[in-house]
Amino acid sequence: MASVALSEAEKVYIVHGVQEDLRVDGRGCEDYRCVEVETDVVSNTSGSARVKLGHTDILVGVKAEMGTPKLEKPNEGYLEFFVDCSANATPEFEGRGGDDLGTEIANTLYRIFNNKSSIDLKSLCISPREHCWILYVDVLLLECGGNLFDTICIAVKAALFNTRIPRVRVLEDEEGSKDIELSDDPYDCFRLSVENVPCIVTLCKIGYRHVVDATLQEEACSLASLLVSVTSKGVVTCMRKVGKGSLDPESIFEMMETGKRVGKVLHASLQSVLHKEESLGPKRQKVGFLG
Repeated sequence: MASVALSEAEKVYIVHGVQEDLRVDGRGCEDYRCVEVETDVVSNTSGSARVKLGHTDILVGVKAEMGTPKLEKPNEGYLEFFVDCSANATPEFEGRGGDDLGTEIANTLYRIFNNKSSIDLKSLCISPREHCWILYVDVLLLECGGNLFDTICIAVKAALFNTRIPRVRVLEDEEGSKDIELSDDPYDCFRLSVENVPCIVTLCKIGYRHVVDATLQEEACSLASLLVSVTSKGVVTCMRKVGKGSLDPESIFEMMETGKRVGKVLHASLQSVLHKEESLGPKRQKVGFLG
């Protein structure tokens, strides 16, 4: 994880500010920074999104490919996650530095999507036990500036919202052998509902209080954080503690309640931005991946 070195005086200044609900950049403890979201930024994918939050910059591409359903879930498709921590994002990712973090992020994403309510995986099944759609979700960390997990989840949800999967027909002949016909029409496709896809809200414990959307400087002042996966209805689907410090039960309860409250607002804002961007259609101004 990217980190920054702070002097004791700087840490005291940040901690005291947080106790007064005033952070260095003027935000309150429950305020997010401005999130920039752009979808459909990579041309050779089924769906893509780029999200910038402060100095954290994430690019996500989703590719739909045909495959065979898993034995234990013969009538469902599935998602595969791959996370690439670019060495340009922070010097700490050089060599094998980013591999462990990439694996940790991928495992967290698997945990979030490993429940029936996140995405309707049955809609990805073409013919049980034989053919299904596999969604390969590639996450690229372009720049790390704090609050990594939240930004990645927003980008993954935006990319899945943007994903178009071609419609297929299963044709069966008299002998019972099946043939799959893929539609030639690029507009003949279906989309996944992302309404129940959760987002992570990371709550960093600083002093006696906790903050959301922590900067690198604030993360350096925190010994423990709670990652809370929240749906748009404020339902917590999973939690994970990170950091060396401990959290008492009362703090965990307070952080969960904050996570639910903030998560609902985050989802509503993201949905609004995604629908607004889509409603512009071809007229929308594209900044683009290298913009």
